[in-house]
Amino acid sequence: MPGLLSELDLNRQIGEKDEYRDKVNELQLSLLHFQRKILESRRNVILVFEGPDAAGKGGVIKRVTEKLDPRLVRVYSTIKPNEDEYRHHYLWRFWTKMPAQGELAIFDRSWYGRVLVERVEGFCSEKEWSRAYSEINYMEKTLADAGTVILKFYLHISKEEQLKRFESRAADPYKHWKISAEDWRNRKRWKEHVEAAEDMFAKTWTKYAPWVLVEGEFKWYARLKVLRAIVKKFEQEFNE
Repeated sequence: MPGLLSELDLNRQIGEKDEYRDKVNELQLSLLHFQRKILESRRNVILVFEGPDAAGKGGVIKRVTEKLDPRLVRVYSTIKPNEDEYRHHYLWRFWTKMPAQGELAIFDRSWYGRVLVERVEGFCSEKEWSRAYSEINYMEKTLADAGTVILKFYLHISKEEQLKRFESRAADPYKHWKISAEDWRNRKRWKEHVEAAEDMFAKTWTKYAPWVLVEGEFKWYARLKVLRAIVKKFEQEFNE
């Protein structure tokens, strides 16, 4: 059955490069302005980025952070748990990374791996990933009730565009680190990953921690959509 991702118009884009740069600079200046307000508010911010491999998460995160005060921002790239983390509840390693008051934490992949890749690849049981939706909602509600601002982004691209980006990375010696055998393996289960994402939206899209679905086929458009969404949220939360 068609879901939210199938309704996205992946052809959406922005025109000239100069126009794109001007808008990015304007939005980045707004983020820098709000960073001081976040610090003074004694609240904190969490930004979550999910999506298929090569959807452009890293490029978006770079535009979000590159003009901010780095002392108040932490970016975490989530990979498979280490030996010590395996010995704890799967949310433990994320609780230890929650931002302090006045700071911002960005997760390039996150606790949602439990209901995405771990579900699809069978790294946890159906009982475990089915239970994770309520566990995650409770964690995010706990944070939100304490004043944390949470925004979750899912960048989406077509399977065809992903292949183009994979091949481009494989051919560029400066981008070999961006592609792995695991990426190619995940691609073979594209349908299952999309189904898992749709279930995730249905069960974890809340008022206090909403999802923003981003058309990622054209990188300029995706970056601007994310920046605008963050600025809009900050205007609502910190313009008092």
